Amino acid sequence: MSLVVPAPAPVFLPIAGTADRFPVRRVYCVGRNYAAHAREMGFDPDRDPPFYFAKPADTILPIAHGKILELPYPSLTSNYHYEAELVVAIGKGGADIPLGAALDHVWGYAIGLDMTRRDLQIAMREKGRPWEIGKAFDASAPIGPLYPAAAVPGVQQANIWLTVNGTKKQDSTIGHLIWSVPETIADLSRYFRLEPGDLIYTGTPEGVGAVVPGDLIETGIDGLGTIQARVVQG
Repeated sequence: MSLVVPAPAPVFLPIAGTADRFPVRRVYCVGRNYAAHAREMGFDPDRDPPFYFAKPADTILPIAHGKILELPYPSLTSNYHYEAELVVAIGKGGADIPLGAALDHVWGYAIGLDMTRRDLQIAMREKGRPWEIGKAFDASAPIGPLYPAAAVPGVQQANIWLTVNGTKKQDSTIGHLIWSVPETIADLSRYFRLEPGDLIYTGTPEGVGAVVPGDLIETGIDGLGTIQARVVQG
């Protein structure tokens, strides 16, 4: 047997402080999972069941600590937004995972950016159509190195923040998630069998906004270091 077209390159994430790599299978994202962010987007933050969207694995862009990623400004948008997020890496598969066992399925955590073509997302939302062109475009999921869960035991209460050109734009704690990490894993596993290599972007706090070419984004989560990305002309 031979391949009739080239096989896509696998996607790997670096593990902080080692030469090891984490293979990426799927990328799930939780929508509007901080109450204040739901309000700024014009929605009631009541604790409705969580909802999800996905990004292709090849939208992932690893960012090494101490390096600045060149992040291309995407096509067909004039309202390109940052969203700082805690990312959960799944290390053990399962479906219908009990809440009390959910954290047993976590391999580790990272800082992520859910970059968004907000104008296209809103246009699709208003028409009742899927969000993919606003959320799942090329280079829309920058991410820092992964840390094993045991190395960051306090991450579920950690500070999460983001600056643009040195000005603080987002500043919250992971403890303000509407649906916590274990609750999200348990719920998501009702709809999809989770497998090793899956990533879950858990949602962003309030303070999202637009960036343009030349802007420098820096984001961090206590225990997970910081990552930087400079927006460049696409």
